[in-house]
Amino acid sequence: MKLLKTLAIALPLNAVAIAALADAPGPGNYYGHMMGGYGYGPGFFGMGVMILFWAILIGAVVIAVRWLMERDHKRSNSALDILKERLARGEIEPEEYEARRKVLEA
Repeated sequence: MKLLKTLAIALPLNAVAIAALADAPGPGNYYGHMMGGYGYGPGFFGMGVMILFWAILIGAVVIAVRWLMERDHKRSNSALDILKERLARGEIEPEEYEARRKVLEA
């Protein structure tokens, strides 16, 4: 229990300290900014990776939705399938089946 209390205090303090160190100026570091004061050189690569990431993520969502919709579509029975099942279970007579089938196919 004491370890959990220690971690609950230490982890947020470490996160604050790391964030402060990351923003502090250092040797060869232009005031601690991400680009290091060298313009957008590595930024274009990062932007390309970000676009690629979002394209893959959106593509995965689209594929998942299509797969789920196709799976649900295969599950649903047509009216004729339901009619055949009712005949097989003995709920309706063959004469009633034929009459309803003709109506459905018309």
